[in-house]
Amino acid sequence: MKCYFVDAFAEKVFEGNPAAVCILEKWPSDNLMQLIAKENNLSETAFAVKTGEKYHLRWFTPGGEIDLCGHATLATAFVLANFYTKEAKQWIFQTLSGDLTVLKKGELFEMDFPSRMPAKIDISNNIINALGVTPVVAYLARDLMLVLEDENNVLQATPSFTALKEIEDGVGVILTAKSNQFDFVSRAFFPKLNVNEDPVCGSAHCQLIPYWSEKLNKTEMVARHLSERGGTLYCKLDGERVRISGYAVLYSVAELQLGADY
Repeated sequence: MKCYFVDAFAEKVFEGNPAAVCILEKWPSDNLMQLIAKENNLSETAFAVKTGEKYHLRWFTPGGEIDLCGHATLATAFVLANFYTKEAKQWIFQTLSGDLTVLKKGELFEMDFPSRMPAKIDISNNIINALGVTPVVAYLARDLMLVLEDENNVLQATPSFTALKEIEDGVGVILTAKSNQFDFVSRAFFPKLNVNEDPVCGSAHCQLIPYWSEKLNKTEMVARHLSERGGTLYCKLDGERVRISGYAVLYSVAELQLGADY
C-alpha cells in the first residue's frame, strides 16, 4: 500500500500539519486503517477510494475515526492533483460530514466546509484549571472554543493535557484570540484522540471563521495557527459554508509493508 506524507497549510517542509494519505482501489478493514493511523502516529491518516466521479474519504487519528478534518482533506487533494488526477481542478469527497469540495486555485487548495457557529457556554473551574489561564468567554460546537485576552496568551499557553482530557465538553479544545499581524490566531488540542496538540487544525476553523467574522465584521480573513510548526489559513465565510485555503508540500512517499496477514 502506497502512503504519501504531506505537510498541509505549509509553504515548505517541516511547517504546517503533516498528514498521511492512502489512495486505494477498495477499502481495507477498519481495524487495519486504525492500526496504520497508530503506526503513523500523526494527527490524521486519510484513506480515499474513488466512487464514480467522487472520492469516499475517511480520516483516522491514533485514537479513532473522526467526522471532519481539514488538513488531511487538503493533503488528499494535493496527492490527487500531483499523482492521480493531474488535470483536475476540483475534487468532491464523500465524508461523514457530507460532500466536501476542494478547488485548486493556482498553488492554493480551497476547501468548502460546513459552518459551525458555536454556542456560548459557562466557563467552569475545570476549564480554568486545565488551561492555567481564565478565558474571556467560552463557546461550544464540535470542539470547546476558548477566547483568550490576546494572542500572547494563546502562544504561551501550557495546558494540562490530562486535565483537558477530563473536560466533558467538546472533542477538542481550541484557544483563539484577535491578532495584530493576522485577523485571528489559534491553537488546538485533542488529547481525547491521543493528539495532545494538533499542529494546524483546519476543521477548528469551521467554528472559528463564523465567530470571528461576526466579531470583526468581515467575511474574508487570514488566520495563523501558533503551534511550534505554525501554519497560515486563508478564510472566508460563505453563508452556511466556510472556505478554508492553504498550501501543501510533499515530504515523503512510502510503500507500507503490511505482510500476508493484511
